Amino acid sequence: MRILGIDPGIATIGFGLVEMDRGQGTMVHYGVITTPAGLPLSRRLYQISQDMDSLLAQLKPDVMAVEELFFNNNITTGIAVAHGRGVILLAAEAAGIPLYEYTPSQVKLALTGYGKAEKRQMMEMTRMLLKLKALPRPDDAADALAIALCHGRSMSSRLPQNQNVKQTI
Repeated sequence: MRILGIDPGIATIGFGLVEMDRGQGTMVHYGVITTPAGLPLSRRLYQISQDMDSLLAQLKPDVMAVEELFFNNNITTGIAVAHGRGVILLAAEAAGIPLYEYTPSQVKLALTGYGKAEKRQMMEMTRMLLKLKALPRPDDAADALAIALCHGRSMSSRLPQNQNVKQTI
């Protein structure tokens, strides 16, 4: 199964494509989509839309896993990221790609066994699980790979599926 993990954003959107086979993940491709600062929000959203359409056509994932938003203190930034996330969800729907959403805690739990794992632990587990020589960079791409692994590990589990995982088809 080809799983495209997405770490949503407005300035930087991380993506990571993982091939899962019998519970083992292999990194296929990862990177970031960026939009220049200073562009109007509508232009940035349009660019994200165009780049996502191209990315989905190029990578041909079987499913897409996207991180749910976590609002910290800056609600203004959170709203802009929510706009970008909406465009990403729309791209998956338009391409007919099944979509799964995970909270940051679910991603951490799936990779480390601890829902409050630190960023460094997550990056190291992603590197180890994908058998990479170095940590994936930038951080947004590493996060996207972790999200893809989370979905792969969740779907390969022999346990009943978590009722908190949202699926949109």
